[in-house]
Amino acid sequence: MTAPHLEAPLDEALDQARAVADAVLFEGYVLYPYRASSAKNRMRWQFGVLVPPACTAGNGEHAGQRTDILLEPRSGDRLDAELRFLHVRRRTVERLEPDGSYTEVPELELPDRVLVPWDEGHEERIRLHAPLAELTGEQAHTRNVTFDLPPGTEHEPVLDENGRMLGRLVRRRGRLSGEIRPYVEQLPGPYRLSRLTVTVDNTVDAPPPVHGGSRDDALPHSMIGAHLLLAVEGGRFLSMTAPPEWARPAVAGLRNENTWPVLAGPADREDVVLSSPIILEDHPALADESPGPLYDATEIDEILSLRTAALTDHEKREARGTDARAAEVIDLVDTMPEAVRERLHGAIRGLREVTGEEDGTAGPGGPAAPSAAPAAGPTLPEGSGHPWWDPQQDPEAADAPTTVSIDGEAVGEGSRVVLAPGFRRTDAQDAFLRGCRATVEAVVADLDGEVHLAVVLDDDPGNDIRRQQGRFLYFKPDEVTPLREEEP
Repeated sequence: MTAPHLEAPLDEALDQARAVADAVLFEGYVLYPYRASSAKNRMRWQFGVLVPPACTAGNGEHAGQRTDILLEPRSGDRLDAELRFLHVRRRTVERLEPDGSYTEVPELELPDRVLVPWDEGHEERIRLHAPLAELTGEQAHTRNVTFDLPPGTEHEPVLDENGRMLGRLVRRRGRLSGEIRPYVEQLPGPYRLSRLTVTVDNTVDAPPPVHGGSRDDALPHSMIGAHLLLAVEGGRFLSMTAPPEWARPAVAGLRNENTWPVLAGPADREDVVLSSPIILEDHPALADESPGPLYDATEIDEILSLRTAALTDHEKREARGTDARAAEVIDLVDTMPEAVRERLHGAIRGLREVTGEEDGTAGPGGPAAPSAAPAAGPTLPEGSGHPWWDPQQDPEAADAPTTVSIDGEAVGEGSRVVLAPGFRRTDAQDAFLRGCRATVEAVVADLDGEVHLAVVLDDDPGNDIRRQQGRFLYFKPDEVTPLREEEP
């Protein structure tokens, strides 16, 4: 389908979302040191892999994904959607023989690169444009989009510096078919609120097993890094992580599978969503300091650039021959100006002005302290071994009680508890500790005056070291329950 003209503001928001999506799409595409011979580049395509339905057993992959997001249509009357993914093209290297025939070889050396077999990722885009009114009820299936990418083989000649034929690259792609199904359902209640559901499924028949039906066999027929861009001009999507209070029950009823939708584009827009296989925050953006895509998952740009610059000439030749994107990274680092490299060292994203009562500066509600004279923090004692903030050295620090009352019992140092982190603010690591027994080491208060319990797990063999170094786990009082000795 051909995309209709979109007004410039929405175009700009979609472009920003695509830039972030590219980072998701190519996340881990080729890992440092950017050579096919590297062991970690032999297990690729970690995010958003949608395999043929018959290939889901035993490899941990899925054949589909589902996006649920709340929508206030307002004046918007049309959904613009774009499915983006990588389609694997399996590349082999062939040498030209004196008799004119070709022989497959493990590598072909050129002055500037060493060509080797490799799986390339070709970007595919499938677009959908439909009036919202046609995405409801039984008629919604008429707006489903099916696609079928046929198998094929391509040849690229390999020439030397004099234009003489040395061999060729052979790229083979497998058949890949799929379907996008959008559906809009108006939710009951006083608000004009709808649930937009978009499912994406890989529908290709399972390929004949070559190596016992392995994941490697399925990849040429899979969608890699599959994600969706959704836009409703004149409408408003609601955040999944920070919805309005009145919408929280509706958000709790949404079901997202193998993907997570966030508001995308500039922070003042709510009409664009990026649904990605990697969990992001609302309005994600690329760092201004980033010199370009480095593809190596969550590596720090500065470290990655310095390591790449340290590769030998032979390693760089092999990287250039591995993939065109790897060659771009090598060239990017080799030609990076020193000023750009220095910018990678770090940046302050936000500043909070600190005021105090001394020297005529005002407290809360008074005039702000001059930016040229920031307020001084607490004085730390000399010597090593002190944290950046020591409550014993800060006279204004909140006094923590020695015990807290939980279920009518005084809990303090030495008390034994059962961890019961709640869903309200628990991360994935804390969730694994639910039901574990622990011993309270201290009752502490943070800079905001909130009380926490510092604990160590009873069955942690490293407790002595944790106590010595003060490396405790911290829970709020409502996230633990007192352990009664009679409990099994």
